[in-house]
This record gives sequence, C-alpha cells and structure tokens, in this order.
Amino acid sequence: MSEGLEGGLRALRRIFIAAAAALFISAPASAVTLKYASQNDPQTVDPHAANLLVASRLTSQVYDTLVFRDKGWKAVPWLAESWTQVSPTVWRFRLREGVRFHDGTPLTADDVVFSVERALSPLSQMRTSVQGVASARAVDARTVELTLSEPNPALVQHLTQFRIMSRAWAVKNRAEKPQDYKNKEDAYSARHANGSGPFILKEYTPDVRVVLQANKDWWGRKAGLWQGNLDEVIMLPIQSNATRLAALLSGEVDLVIDPANQDVERLRANPDLRIVEGPEMRVQYLAFDLQRDELLYGSEKKRNPFKDARVRLAVAHAIDAQAIRQKVMRGLSKPIGAVIPDLIAGYHPDGDKAVPYDRERARKLLAEAGYPQGFEVTLDCGNNAPAADICQAVAAMLSQAGIRTRPNIMPQTTLFPKLETYDTSFYLLSWGGGITSDALYTLNALFHSPTGKGDGDFNMGRWKNPQIDRLLGEIKVQADPAKRNEAIRQVLVIANAERPVVPIHQQLLPWVMRRNVDAWFSPVNTVYFYRVTKQQ
Repeated sequence: MSEGLEGGLRALRRIFIAAAAALFISAPASAVTLKYASQNDPQTVDPHAANLLVASRLTSQVYDTLVFRDKGWKAVPWLAESWTQVSPTVWRFRLREGVRFHDGTPLTADDVVFSVERALSPLSQMRTSVQGVASARAVDARTVELTLSEPNPALVQHLTQFRIMSRAWAVKNRAEKPQDYKNKEDAYSARHANGSGPFILKEYTPDVRVVLQANKDWWGRKAGLWQGNLDEVIMLPIQSNATRLAALLSGEVDLVIDPANQDVERLRANPDLRIVEGPEMRVQYLAFDLQRDELLYGSEKKRNPFKDARVRLAVAHAIDAQAIRQKVMRGLSKPIGAVIPDLIAGYHPDGDKAVPYDRERARKLLAEAGYPQGFEVTLDCGNNAPAADICQAVAAMLSQAGIRTRPNIMPQTTLFPKLETYDTSFYLLSWGGGITSDALYTLNALFHSPTGKGDGDFNMGRWKNPQIDRLLGEIKVQADPAKRNEAIRQVLVIANAERPVVPIHQQLLPWVMRRNVDAWFSPVNTVYFYRVTKQQ
C-alpha cells in the first residue's frame, strides 16, 4: 500500500470515527443515500452571491431557473413553460402552474421580479445571468416581462444560470440582498435555502458537510424530468486526495468528481468502480495585473513588466503545456490558445493560436522589453487540485526562462476575495463558459473593462481595450448570427495577439463512482443528482 493511501486511510478513520454519528444519521434503512465527495466546500448557498462553480454545484440542486438544459445541453423550458419576444428589448415568460417552494408557498411572477432585482444588485456576482436586463414586472400571477436596456440575442442561454428565490422567504429572513461574498458576510442566505428545485437543503455546515433531501413534491417529477432514485445526498468536502480516494475504495463514499490525476489509470482497473468522463467547458489560464505601474508583489517597482505585450508573449512561450499535460495532468487535458473551447458557441480557430514552447525565445523577448536579467514576481493560485500542481509547474517553467516566480498557494476561500479586490500581480485561474454555452458569457467577464455593473467582473487584471469594449457591445445586441460570430472572432483574435491572459489547457474530467452508481456526465463538472441512480 502506498504511503499516500495509507496516510489517507488513517485520516479517513479519524474523520469518520469523530463524526460518524453526525455524518450518517437520518434516512430509514430503505432510503437511498448517495455519499458524494469533492475537494472543495460550496462556500455559499446564496444563488446570487458568488459566480463560482463550487457554489453552483450546490445551488443548482436547490434552486430552479426559468430555462435549463437537457442532456444534449440544449436550453429547454423549466420554470417558464414558454416565452415570447414581444420586441427586441421585451421578453415575456409564462410560468408553470403548480410550482411551490420548499416551504410550500407557490411560485408567482412576483418572485421572478424579486429575483431579477436581487441578481442585479451591486453585491451580486450573477448579474451576467440576466445580461442586458434592466427591469422586470409581473403582468399577472404567472406571467413576467423582462425589459432589456439593449437587445440580447443570447438571453435565453444566460437565463439557464438565473436562479429564482421566494420574495416572502427572503423578506422574512432579511435576505433581500445577496450575501456580500467578497467581504465574507455571514448572511442567513449563505447557509439556508428555500428553492423550488429537486432537492431540499437540510443542513449546511461549512467545511464539514451538506445534506440534501429529495423533494417529493418537485414539479419536475410530474413533468417527467426526475430520472434518479436518490432520497438523500450527503456532500462531503475532503481536501486530501489520498483521503478522498481511501473513502471511495472503502465504500464510505459513492462518488468522487475530482480524483487525483495520477490515480485515474489504477482506478480504471478496479472492478468495483466505474469512470464516467468527458471534456469540461473550462479553460485554465494565467492573468496579469495590467492596471498598476509597478508590481505589487514583485521586484519591479519603477514599472510593471506585464504592461509590455512582449513580456506577456514571453510568458506564453515559457509555458510547456504539453509537459503539463503529460506530467501533471497525466493526459487529462488539451492544450489551448483561446479562453473558450470549441464546445462554446462563437468559438473560432483564428482566436485559438497557441504559441510554441520556446524558452530561448522567451528570454530574448524579456531582453527586448528591457529585462535581460528577468525579474521576480509572485503567482497567486488556489490549493485545489490540479491547480496547485499546475501552479508549481508553471512557476518552475517561468523561472527557467528568467521570470523568477514564487507560487503563493492558498485556499480558494482566501484566493477569490484577494483577486476580487485586485490584490494581486499575477494569478492562475480557470473559467467555465458551459453554463450559457455562449462566448459572450466568458468574453464579457474576462475582457471587458470592469464597470461594476456586470461587465468585466472577472477581469481582475483590469485590462482595458476600447476596441474590445466596442466589439463586446456589438455582440450583446447583434441579432444577425453571422455578424455576431464575426465580432466574437475579432475579440478572440485581439485577445490572442495581446494576451491579457495566457490560456494553458482545457481539462478532461473523470468522475469515479462505485459500480452500483450511475451518473450522467455534464460538461460543467456538476453532478445533477436528480439524474443519478444508486442500486442498493
């Protein structure tokens, strides 16, 4: 037995002995309980607070959207049974009859109006889910009208991420505004929920566990959408790779969505397990502070090297994405030169030109930019796998090319607030555009000048390019698909040339589960529990 696995088993015993009574109480013996593990805690269950995948994995089980996705990832009616576009800037949605929130109160158009207002709050990181919406009004109890400040031909795609809350519940619990996630507010809505979705939040103890109970009254059951057999889901954040693996092998956990890359081939050979896998609509990338005139965390205090496009190109040449693919990702990645993969609508190969690994070329570019001896800089990264390993590899590669890089690896709960306050010079992050499957979602978040109104919310480097802003403005309103795609192509080409971010790869994801579990793989790395079955 390997030392890592043996240590993981010891840690696992401590976890389950100390918390056994708390972790696995509840359901009757005949109930079907799925025990799910990943390395990250959801961080919040407020559906409008944080635009983070780890949070969305939980909120998507509890809160419904007006529009959602079928297994072909096509947008389909959900809480809205139908919709019409009254004019270029007015959309009308007809709500399903008989939908109730988990506390028993009926869903009305007023709840949708409230949720729009909440999602548009300055505290919300989910403003992009209602891209272009200026206001909402209830036409009647089951009809809501969205008025846009400008046309948005991809509105329906964006709404697949827009989650509906109960106004009455929010008012009762003083949760009218989203949690101030950036400033770490401990809001009621961050730990409690009242959605209309397929699962009810029974417990959320941060960094310990989440307990979900199947909603027997979910409207989706009558609509034929319920495809699973689970009565309960216990979500466990287990940071250690060895401990998660030990829990899976021992049967204490049924499903792990993030096995360590080095363990995957061995797990494939285990007859007690099955692996479901596919490409994720997510790209890992490096980004730079392009606002300050000095390196906040680095040796250059008279000027900021990253403002020089030659330095950013040097970074791109210094990264050996194939070596990362082979040695860090164990083959589970695809090197890429764009911030969106080819699964996203609007992708164009003209904007996906990865430069070759060339350490000497990187050194020459640094010398041309005035840094013949290179410089020092700190690279901020999350401690989740594989980001932490990628961070270490990237730091070593850059250092060999002359950019002496110190990896600063920290929990995601620390990293995201740090980046959101622009307290960084250089960082490693990933972005998934699969929720909307439309290029605008990614391009507007990463490349638009930050406005504080939903544009450039994840442009933590504060890159500004007037031509990009103009093109993104056109993409938002252009109804002609050919003209819209051409504007997207131009944005990708400009970003590929100027490199405000340096894409590394698209990840390929394996989910590992016990043989008696069957889960549908989603391209956004989220297990939708209403589509999971477990044989007793």
